[in-house]
Amino acid sequence: MAIKKEEKSFNMPGEEEYAYTQAVKVGDTIYLSGQVSHDDKGNILGVEDMAVQMRQAYANVQEILTQYGATMENVVDEVLFVTDMEAAMAAVVTIRKDVYSGHPVLASTMVQVQRLAFPEFMIEIKCTAKV
Repeated sequence: MAIKKEEKSFNMPGEEEYAYTQAVKVGDTIYLSGQVSHDDKGNILGVEDMAVQMRQAYANVQEILTQYGATMENVVDEVLFVTDMEAAMAAVVTIRKDVYSGHPVLASTMVQVQRLAFPEFMIEIKCTAKV
């Protein structure tokens, strides 16, 4: 039996080329693809700057959630894939509080990886949200 999936995207060329969507909602759960530091035209922002990349990746998470009528408060789980753990730990202290309006209530995992889809990316944030 097929399940009903509601997909959302940024309509970026890579979505078609690599055959994926930015998010899929099944029931009351939103599964987001890993979000990176691109703007609405696909330009990579903050090359070699973890804080700029982290803020933009979270902004992209927020943008996708908005398409479902959700906010960051709906996020229940996140995984941050980073290429520089020290830079990520320094940046996340203030950025996460800003993004989640104070003290976030969510499960979170941060993992250092050798590289991401493009070598300029320093962070990719994957989330699950409930509505």
